[in-house]
Amino acid sequence: MGPMSDGERYERGRARFLEVHDEKALRAVEGLGDLGRSILEFVYGDIYLRPGLSLRDRELAAVATLVALGRSSQIPQHLRGALKTGVTPDELREVILQTAAIAGFPPAMNAMSTLKTILAERGA
Repeated sequence: MGPMSDGERYERGRARFLEVHDEKALRAVEGLGDLGRSILEFVYGDIYLRPGLSLRDRELAAVATLVALGRSSQIPQHLRGALKTGVTPDELREVILQTAAIAGFPPAMNAMSTLKTILAERGA
């Protein structure tokens, strides 16, 4: 198989993105112009399609990393993505707790609060 065109990477990444996130999130990323295109092509068109991890495992890794880095603006979308890919609320709580042991309590507290809000929105 030969090299893929940027258009093919974009479409492949866009499709993968929608397996994890919703249309609203896609519009937000596409609204970033060239940055959004790069996210869809590289992150979702290349990395998220590698065979080494399932989407579920990739979202667990994303949540743990975002919590550890204190990236509160991206945490809600990836918590939703983790739930969409089959991660349970209890598993997310454990990942956040595990992250607190390594990265500290303040970012974990923020993530736990965000998870609580997301679960309340879903009626869980």
